[in-house]
Amino acid sequence: MSDNPQGCSGPAPRVGDSKVGEAKMGEGMRMGERDTPLRLSPFRMLRMLDSCRPPGNRIGIVHENVKMGSDGESDQASGTSSDEVQSPVRVRMRNNHHRRISNEDINKRLSLPADIRLPEGYLEKFAMNSPPFDKPMSRRLRRASLSEIGFGKLETYIKLDKLGEGTYATVFKGRSKLTDNLVALKEIRLEHEEGAPCTAIREVSLLKDLKHANIVTLHDIIHTDKCLTLVFEYLEKDLKQYMDDCGSIMSIHNVKIFLFQLLRGLAYCHRRKVLHRDLKPQNLLINEKGELKLADFGLARAKSVPTKTYSNEVVTLWYRPPDVLLGSTEYSTPIDMWGVGCIFYEMITGRPLFPGSTVEDELHLIFRILGTPTEATWPGITTSEQFKTYNFPRYHAEPIVNHAPRIDSDGLDLLLKLLQFEAKNRVSAEEALRHPYFRTLGEHVQSLPDTASIFSIKGIQLHKDPGKRSSLHPESTVAHKLGSAPSQYFQREAANPRAQSHNLSSTSTG
Repeated sequence: MSDNPQGCSGPAPRVGDSKVGEAKMGEGMRMGERDTPLRLSPFRMLRMLDSCRPPGNRIGIVHENVKMGSDGESDQASGTSSDEVQSPVRVRMRNNHHRRISNEDINKRLSLPADIRLPEGYLEKFAMNSPPFDKPMSRRLRRASLSEIGFGKLETYIKLDKLGEGTYATVFKGRSKLTDNLVALKEIRLEHEEGAPCTAIREVSLLKDLKHANIVTLHDIIHTDKCLTLVFEYLEKDLKQYMDDCGSIMSIHNVKIFLFQLLRGLAYCHRRKVLHRDLKPQNLLINEKGELKLADFGLARAKSVPTKTYSNEVVTLWYRPPDVLLGSTEYSTPIDMWGVGCIFYEMITGRPLFPGSTVEDELHLIFRILGTPTEATWPGITTSEQFKTYNFPRYHAEPIVNHAPRIDSDGLDLLLKLLQFEAKNRVSAEEALRHPYFRTLGEHVQSLPDTASIFSIKGIQLHKDPGKRSSLHPESTVAHKLGSAPSQYFQREAANPRAQSHNLSSTSTG
């Protein structure tokens, strides 16, 4: 840059000079004006320099934590006893002909939904206050930005219908004013003495870090004195309802697509050392596209090492593995894989595999089909005090295909790998995804990005379920179109204690 910028009649003042008197304005001063040194603030000097530049090359000035007076002067530039120019307080200059900030830029910067409606004038304000896009954004500024948009505020959401109620929480269907989309509002009551239930704390702490196409999205958290509200994406039904709507006869192709999505979400959790610990059809939510998502992480745990001791009062009875039923508290990711096998069987047959009413009854049902374990099938089992206490009869294993005639040979092989007595012998979620059973879905499903839906692959779509009976139950169809579960579902679940629902439509009791 030359010493005489275009448009200035005299030499430009140098901002870095120690004395203002050395940066006289020359002919830029009016004739007859006294020749005493000027005392200008850095802000005003930069503004004078900027006015001398061509419009396309002007400098934008962004002040951070600078207290400004009503005349636009910085309070720090008002020295009266010295001719030295006061240093500006954290003045940052940026070139103003960078690209204009768009809604898409802010959505990406703050991880916002693509269809969000930003407040009027927010783009300009964000451009002035946010650091450059190649610099990290502080957590404090991010929180302030989200709050200004409307996140973290109850008034941002319109409460519609009540969907379900549990011991600690009530779930409502709602609508977001920011996107006009439906949401699920999970209101967790806060006790004055006890605070937030541990299940809620677990769910929030885990879900905020889990970003996957097959895990339910936590959009917002609202904390008031009386309740903690978790705002989730809204999904039309859970797998239990889906099977009911099919008359318990699902398309085998759809079973495969749902099972693959369940394993995708679970593999993502297990890679991040998160155990779900409460897998069952009621905790697998499905939207109108057929996307299946893991929900209700109230019993989930982040594991540190595979041998960490946890509670054995986890996983709904029908989906609880035999090692946990026998009192084991040393478990890892295989605890979830047994439940996957039970859900796989239930989708294929339309009925639960082991619908026990007590722990002993559950073990009887397991051993009656898989055979009473021996040292050959489960090393060390005969020395288990719990196992010896029950004194089980000597059952011989039955061919599972006799109970699930629609399953093919690859499906049967995968099911047996999931239903292993010994936890370490169960197939992992990652290994199960690569099983030959899923070969018919094509190679592209194996390389999907975490946040991409399986339905983004051309040619993959759900088939019509042979047992679909929506025409026989018009009230279910209407409720589905409105985006809510039929009201009789909750009544039916309440009347049947063996079918406990713990999804966003009927919350966990912790």
